[in-house]
Amino acid sequence: MALPFLDRAGRRKRDQLLAFDLGARTTKAVVLSRQNDGFALQRYAVMDAPIYEKTLSVDLLTEHLRTLGQQLDARTRTAVFAVGVNDALVRHAEMPRIPLEDMRQILKVNSKNYLQQELPNHVFDCYVMPVRPSAKPVDAAKAGAPATAAKQKVLVAGAKRQLVDDFVSAARGAGLVADHIVPGLIGPINAFEAALPDVFAREVVALVDLGFRHTTINILAEGELVLSRTVAIGGDRITAGLAEAMNITYAEAEGIKLGMPGEVQPTLETLLLPLGRELRASIDFFEHQQERPVSAVYLSGGAARSEFIVQVLQNELMVECRTWNPTAFLRSELPPVQAAELEQIAPQLAVAIGAALAAF
Repeated sequence: MALPFLDRAGRRKRDQLLAFDLGARTTKAVVLSRQNDGFALQRYAVMDAPIYEKTLSVDLLTEHLRTLGQQLDARTRTAVFAVGVNDALVRHAEMPRIPLEDMRQILKVNSKNYLQQELPNHVFDCYVMPVRPSAKPVDAAKAGAPATAAKQKVLVAGAKRQLVDDFVSAARGAGLVADHIVPGLIGPINAFEAALPDVFAREVVALVDLGFRHTTINILAEGELVLSRTVAIGGDRITAGLAEAMNITYAEAEGIKLGMPGEVQPTLETLLLPLGRELRASIDFFEHQQERPVSAVYLSGGAARSEFIVQVLQNELMVECRTWNPTAFLRSELPPVQAAELEQIAPQLAVAIGAALAAF
């Protein structure tokens, strides 16, 4: 699935890519290369995000990307950027059966008609949702509409033009070429399809990415993205709540949350309860609308590294919850030190890996 606000080279085949997941607290970056029978992971990096008050400046982002590029030590300068939920919208819409370029133009001049809000100075892209074999075709004639008026399900992504221009400028200043800019929301979906293709194609599952300030839930039914929702609760609120309840520092609370959660079980369960309820509400809505149960929840993100957090969410959601490995399909060409740490780091790399796959 590709929803690039910027696609410099069309569908040109690429041999190696840098991909950056620019999170609120940490930036996760990977170097992926194309192999004859798949892909290889050559490097990864996890670095604290730049500190800023309101808007990340181009100069600050440039220096951040330059430092990351040195750590990754890749031969390519071609880069893909995944932007967060505050910077990119992703919505389902019904669009006419017209070329993608025409769809983008329609959204540019009349976004309210399709997205229910005016979005001036935005760039858009569209992904036509594949028709599942089990889906019933729309009979336009029976519905009393001309064939030319037939609609199709489309996933629409949008971002501010200034944001895209800033990323391009920062990449250039860091010696990189911004090849694709994609919404981070689609990263886990792409990576999940590659890592667990049979589950992706045949089951109804929820992908939950536990971010720093937000948590996203995507429900997939036999490979079709049916529901997407962002919850304004992430690891930051949980850690901050734990620090306040125990009168300890934020850093100490983060260590306890991931390393020794049993010591603060009642407090941690209380802090996770609101997130569990929001995720359960999304699953209930899907199951009521579609009359199909979600068979499992697959968790990624930093907090997914805690078995205790996964278990607490499973108790609240009443659906089996699992941490999955977005690097499972990749051949490892990592240096020995990174290879030894990959299992612990892997849940944080889902967005970056999926963003890279959107551009290959």
